[in-house]
Amino acid sequence: MLPRASPPPTEASTLMAVDLGLRAGIALYDSRGQLLSYRSTNFGSMSRLKRGAAGVVKPQQDLAWVVVEGDRRMGEAWEGAALHRGARFDWVSPEQWRQTLLIPRKRRSGVKAKAEAEVLARKVIRWSELKGPTSLRHDAAEAILIGLWAVLTLGWLKKSPL
Repeated sequence: MLPRASPPPTEASTLMAVDLGLRAGIALYDSRGQLLSYRSTNFGSMSRLKRGAAGVVKPQQDLAWVVVEGDRRMGEAWEGAALHRGARFDWVSPEQWRQTLLIPRKRRSGVKAKAEAEVLARKVIRWSELKGPTSLRHDAAEAILIGLWAVLTLGWLKKSPL
């Protein structure tokens, strides 16, 4: 569980959030809690995911945290890559981050929650002054919100942009 009052990050610290799956959403946040990048990646198979997770984590400079949501089997690859890189690692359940970021009627079903995640993720993208996507896959949208939840929980960001 992420500590609620963790030590402040260094100026260059980053946090990676991952919505786990063979098609994974990945979002990267800076130490001010601002979204730096987001994407959806299709690994296609477990063996490629295991190699690919390390390939995504390895080049990240000053990676302080990797926070994931989803299938534990898939998460182990990300956990190993994070710990090997010297980053801290944590799991979050969809219920945890959704309770913080989604109003109750928007989290009554997975379908409603995924639709609302896309709407809110677009707000975070605009707030971060990143170029908006023409289409936004639900895995990337959820990774953005998982990361937002994490930077809020860690205290890297004091107030939600939503």
